[in-house]
Amino acid sequence: MSRKEEIIYATLELASANGMKGVSMSQIAEKVGIKAPSLYNHFKSKDEIIQEMYRFLREQALKNSRTAPLDYAAMFEKKSLPEILMGSLSAYIGIVSDKDMLRFFKVLYSERSTNPVAAKIMVEETERMLSQSRDLFYALAVHGKIRNENVDMASMTYSLTMHSLIDYRMDQITSGEEKGFGDGRSTVPKNITEFVKWFSFQLAVPEK
Repeated sequence: MSRKEEIIYATLELASANGMKGVSMSQIAEKVGIKAPSLYNHFKSKDEIIQEMYRFLREQALKNSRTAPLDYAAMFEKKSLPEILMGSLSAYIGIVSDKDMLRFFKVLYSERSTNPVAAKIMVEETERMLSQSRDLFYALAVHGKIRNENVDMASMTYSLTMHSLIDYRMDQITSGEEKGFGDGRSTVPKNITEFVKWFSFQLAVPEK
């Protein structure tokens, strides 16, 4: 593990216990076992650590999910609309529900209303979801899986609903109402699965 990675994990542990606001650069340095001036050789500020933490943990979560790149061409040919949406969604949930990523998001969620850096990261994550969903929905329209009407509005509605339902599950986990992200044997919460089925029915091309 590199020194930068040690700093990121030390900051995550401290922030998980005390919140980002309750963590200082001197505390991070002490946790890592280095002098405070040495910490500034790697990161100029705590905000820079947080931003790098988001990038690094997301990359690690993607690796840990062991999710193969989605083959949309094969999916469009062989899968139903709900199956395609669930496949894409399962891949995303595999990332955001990663143990360290989930710890990081819990901290961000608690501070995004007052911390500009936390809010900026949440905006970036939401915009990432919006962009990926828009690309997927246009491909679905081109392949005749959904009606070619108001694709932008459909993808935005889908993305923001998914975002809200994922937020809801994260709050349930934090409050102790739920122990994990999925329900039963599924990695996807039941209410999300039900929404995907309903939304697919609304968008599906009518059979001739």
